[in-house]
Amino acid sequence: MSEQPTTILFPVRDLAKTKALFKALLGVDPTSDEPYYVSFETGGRHIGLVPNGHSQGMTGPVVYWSVDDIKGTVQTLLDAGAQVQQDVRNVGGGRMVATVTDADGNPIGLMQDS
Repeated sequence: MSEQPTTILFPVRDLAKTKALFKALLGVDPTSDEPYYVSFETGGRHIGLVPNGHSQGMTGPVVYWSVDDIKGTVQTLLDAGAQVQQDVRNVGGGRMVATVTDADGNPIGLMQDS
């Protein structure tokens, strides 16, 4: 597993306002700016704004760790007591993601790029 989280996704309801806020906060323009997703790259991190995040069950930001074997990592975390929140799925471009929760219900995101 990656030693540091690489991606943080925020569910948003007002994409335009939140995009302006993050542009001011981060001091950079978006690297991707689509109606379905806006992203920023800064400090070696990917910050994403997800307009449909709330309807996908996101209740707040989700931090993602990059892993080499997402299915194996999910199983390791399940064996350690995690629960599946969102099973492994392909989100396009060869990227697989999954979300598990810890004992307190906190989401832990996992991501694997092919």
